[in-house]
Amino acid sequence: MHILVCIKSVVTAAPRGKIVRTADKCALNPFDRPALEIALQLKAAYGGPITALSMGPPTASAALREALAMGVDAAALLCDPALAGSDTLATATALAAMVRHVSPFDLLLFGTRTADSDTGQVGPQTAVLLDIPMVTGVTGFDATDSALTVDRQIDGFQERYQLSAPAALTIHPSAAQPRDPALVGLGAAFDTMSVALLGIADVGLEANQVGDAGSPTRVLSMKAVKKQRTCQWIEGPPADQAETLVQQLADKGLIG
Repeated sequence: MHILVCIKSVVTAAPRGKIVRTADKCALNPFDRPALEIALQLKAAYGGPITALSMGPPTASAALREALAMGVDAAALLCDPALAGSDTLATATALAAMVRHVSPFDLLLFGTRTADSDTGQVGPQTAVLLDIPMVTGVTGFDATDSALTVDRQIDGFQERYQLSAPAALTIHPSAAQPRDPALVGLGAAFDTMSVALLGIADVGLEANQVGDAGSPTRVLSMKAVKKQRTCQWIEGPPADQAETLVQQLADKGLIG
């Protein structure tokens, strides 16, 4: 079983204007860690290599090296100036091209979302571009030689699906407790293991398919929301405090 895991180096500081992804402000997306853990568990149970994929500037290679330290077998970074400004569709276009470049594969994994943009769109969009089945928010799995059975919980329902390979999944954070990479693994990942660097031409893409040119959406503005909150102290013994609070809520029409 060849498993691919798409991961992202996310911005850890709140953006102000244009996002600059420097090494001191980026880290492996925490929602990708359960996907890496599921891949490692499947590898232990059924064998086969794991390849971690990502796109971004050179600083994004640190997230891939962390994945290597966890036990991933190979890593590749799509790094090209033409990728700057990619929205989720352009990002999915780039990742789909990477997946085709390293094919064949059996399973393509994503985290449910990213900590810096939180759209949850890239995984499903990539699966559509690859024309493969996808189940999102997977909480459990059972694999055989012929099929993969997965569970998800949504809107109070427990759902079970069966997919044939190749297939894509987004992994819910509750699906697995990610392991911490050992220090010796981190040392090897950063000192001796390699991350393959690819440009868009290497995966068969042109500049007008990615980046600003290939993005049908634009972020027009981004600003912090100021919340206006007031605090009122209610004096007196607990019974009187409760009565006063109930009366105030009733006066505002918040309770009947």
